[in-house]
This record gives sequence, structure tokens and C-alpha cells, in this order.
Amino acid sequence: MNAPLNHPLPLLDLDVLRTFVAIAETGSFTTAANAVYRTPSAVSMQIKKLEDILGRSVFARDARSVALTTDGEMLLGYARRLLAINREAVAKFIIPDIVGVVRLGSPDDYGERVLPHVLKRFAQSHPSIAVDVVIDQSINLRRRMDDRMLDITLLTNSYKASAVGAEVLLTEPIVWAGAKGGCAHMREPLPVSIWEEGCAWRAGALEALGRDGRDYRVAYMSSHTAAQRAAIMADLAVAPLPKSFLGDDMVELGPKDGLPTIGNYNLAMVVSPDASAPVKAVADHIRATFEVFRERGRFLS
Repeated sequence: MNAPLNHPLPLLDLDVLRTFVAIAETGSFTTAANAVYRTPSAVSMQIKKLEDILGRSVFARDARSVALTTDGEMLLGYARRLLAINREAVAKFIIPDIVGVVRLGSPDDYGERVLPHVLKRFAQSHPSIAVDVVIDQSINLRRRMDDRMLDITLLTNSYKASAVGAEVLLTEPIVWAGAKGGCAHMREPLPVSIWEEGCAWRAGALEALGRDGRDYRVAYMSSHTAAQRAAIMADLAVAPLPKSFLGDDMVELGPKDGLPTIGNYNLAMVVSPDASAPVKAVADHIRATFEVFRERGRFLS
């Protein structure tokens, strides 16, 4: 639509742009509707309104997928900048200008899987707070907290043992993970890929194998989730993982496959008792991230 030069150009609705960006990032009207707390039909109406204003199609749709058109790709850059400027402007008046550095600890597995989501969204709402991240085993992170070398840390521990002063964010099962179509779980002794000493998943898995009388050998050992995944995907071993960590190329193994039930684990957060305003802001953001995960079963990008 080309407006006459003497006619004011239409204004783009930021709420509609937020929906547009959500669809572009998720590739789904339904998923985007969940992210912006609207019904799919309301989201469709918003995009129709946007396309009517621009006089162009921004999405190419078929029965299975949604993709940006050339015009949609051009609009995406503008939409992101407009939304960023809006956040910055509103934050200057509504959100106090909190400045500082927060020392945040996380186990490797959650550092890889969760922190990118947390840090990206936190930086958008609190650009003046720097977050210094330390990745280590839970036992070492707890020690750093006790020595006041960290302001906040995430910890994993078995369901039976609670970390003193910790707030539980998530409880879920630890399961045996194997490659889809693999046969590592059929070998004798069972080849197991596990974390180094001090990991709650390691202790729970080995205790379950011992209790079940299953003969095993530690085939691979690493403190990094990526190494565990590599051993699983190569069908060289099975490994204990949180159930939510299993990807499409993995399968959950259990008693029907000759492997014992391991049990649950907790992901907890410990916050310094004399937390500053920046530390409290990070803690609140982490809580909100896991509330979304508990409701939807996934982390928002």
C-alpha cells in the first residue's frame, strides 16, 4: 500500500510486531501464540492486520510450515529494533536503573542448556547489570558460595538430599539415555558414560546399577554434557540424563530394556543472604524462567 505523500503514514502496533517476531523465531503460529499469551486465532488476526497495513505478505504459509517472505525478512530487522527501542525507553521510567556485577554459578549441563535463554532476556530488561558466569560441578559451586566467591548458584542434587538454604526450582526424573536404534544397553558388561566424582546423577545411576546387580563398566567419564552426548550418539555407552535433556535422536531406557530406575533429582538455586538489588534481579529472572519451563515444558528463546 502506497500512502499519498500528503497523508500520514500508518503506525505499526508494537504488540503486533511482538507477535510477528515470535512467529518468525518459532516458525509456528501456535507456539508464538503461547509465547505472547494469545489464542492462535487472535495471532492470525494480528498478522492479517499487519499485512493489510503494509499491503504485503510477510509470511508464506502451507499446511506444515511458516516461513518469512522477502518482505517479511526485511520487516524482521525493523521490528526487532523498534521493540528494543521500546524496551529501552519504557525501562528508563518503569524499571530502576540498577547497575552492578553479579557472580553466577551453574553446573555445565544447565550452563549449556538454560543460561543462554536467561542471559539473553535478562540483558534486554537490565542492560546495566553485568553477569559473570562460572561453570563448575555442583560440589565446587557450593564451596564457592560458602566462601562468598559467588552471589548466586544453581546446584543439582539427588531428590533425597536437600542443599541447605537452597530453593528448589525443578524436580524431574533421571533416566538412562541411549542412541535411537542403538544396542549399547544390550552389551555385557553394560558400558556407561558418567560424570566425574561429585555429580548427583553419577551417584544415583551407579547406586541403581549396584542395587539391581547389573554388571557394568565405566566406558567414558567427563564433566561436560557434550562429551556424554557424544558417547550416547555414537552408541558407545548409555548415560544417566535428566528426562528433559533427551533429544529426538535419543531414547529413554528402563526396566523393559534391562536397566534399573534411577530416581529423581533437584535443580536448586542458592542466593547470597545479603543479596544486592542486582543479585535479586537475576534471581527473580531465573525463577521466572523455570516457572515458564514448568508450565510449558520448554525454555523460551
